[in-house]
Amino acid sequence: MKSKTQIVFVLWAGLTLVISGCQKTLEFDKTGTVKVTFRNTVKGAPLALNTGIYTNPFSESYTVSKFKYYISNVGIDAVLGSFSEQQESYHLIDAVNPASLSFSFPANIGVYQSVTFMLGVDSLRNVSGAQTGALDPTNDMFWTWNSGYIMAKFEGNSPASAQVNNKVEYHIGGFSGANSVLKTLTLLFPSGKQMDIREGQMSEIFIDADFDQWWQNPNDLKITDNPVCTTPGALAKQIADNYSKMFTVTDVINY
Repeated sequence: MKSKTQIVFVLWAGLTLVISGCQKTLEFDKTGTVKVTFRNTVKGAPLALNTGIYTNPFSESYTVSKFKYYISNVGIDAVLGSFSEQQESYHLIDAVNPASLSFSFPANIGVYQSVTFMLGVDSLRNVSGAQTGALDPTNDMFWTWNSGYIMAKFEGNSPASAQVNNKVEYHIGGFSGANSVLKTLTLLFPSGKQMDIREGQMSEIFIDADFDQWWQNPNDLKITDNPVCTTPGALAKQIADNYSKMFTVTDVINY
């Protein structure tokens, strides 16, 4: 029979191994760099502003002249459940500006399996008035009349629109109540892919935003019926329910 001293030693040794294993997975005193890159697409092909002619699921053709959306409160989820978050993370992804499609932040070294972010600007920032940087009202994403941010913006043209010049215009906002368009998304990395943050090294997450998801799932959005939506409300909420489905992590690369 083992003595109490032997039993305590075995338990202590086992606990030491568990702690050591956790430290190898996530170390809080060392950091690497996470780079997040967004790629705007339509059915898998790169989105071409102004020149691309696309067809939605209802056989309505359209072009895209402007496409912007806010990404905020970005973080990555570790295999053991820990979370590493970018501080003050507010990013305006603007299809016309290639530099806006990527951003980087430091993260604790370790192994991660998913990325989390808010699609839009959190309610606190909406009631704090206009900000600076990505939240600056000069970015044309702030409603001065409504004291709130436009979370996503799409402008273009379509023969299916009865508006002047066949205009299609969706400015989607609303941060409170039943018609809030804010969405917090957690995207798993592709099967067999993990992000291994190493000290002084960079890992990159590639996220595709498929614009074709704007039109359907769970709500059918026909240009013929609603070519314009520029105020918060039930329609804006339905559109946000659709476009929140457009994001997929397509690759993770550890450099």
